[in-house]
Amino acid sequence: MSVRSPLPNLTVKEYLDGELVSDIRHEYIAGQVFAMAGASANHNLIAGNMYSRLRSHLRGSKCSTFMSDMKVRIQTADIFYYPDVLVSCDPKDTDDYCKTQPCLIIEVVSRSTATIDLREKLLNYRQIESLKEYILISQDRIKIEVYRQDDQGQWWLETLGKEDELQLESVGLRIVWRKYMRM
Repeated sequence: MSVRSPLPNLTVKEYLDGELVSDIRHEYIAGQVFAMAGASANHNLIAGNMYSRLRSHLRGSKCSTFMSDMKVRIQTADIFYYPDVLVSCDPKDTDDYCKTQPCLIIEVVSRSTATIDLREKLLNYRQIESLKEYILISQDRIKIEVYRQDDQGQWWLETLGKEDELQLESVGLRIVWRKYMRM
């Protein structure tokens, strides 16, 4: 005999309260909660290197750099993600656990996260008005995809190869990115 039961739907407040006491990070999409998987050594090295380089570059500026324990909220869609690295330069973006005005988001992509990062998150992150760049760095091969919004609001894709430099226009930083890869 089959048994049907409804999926639990959490309010934003219930989700945020739960995240404060949880040992596991969860992403929140319109009432549904999804546990975050652990990351590989290469994933952590890439994300950590990018965080360190950005933090060093932005020291003394109005911008703050965060790693994977800081949520980003997409207010127009009741979505919370934990990007690998994010930068916010908005002085009003002051919540201790969640940022709503990032200018730069970086995700390190694995085979298991590629579809979500390339489709779902790309579409959802583009709803953030302050976001200027969304960077996807492959942890398994030498490839970076840079999604950048121009002054007219149009999004463009630039794919970088092994010899290219990563230009982060949102924060004025140029990176010889192969230095940050472990391949």
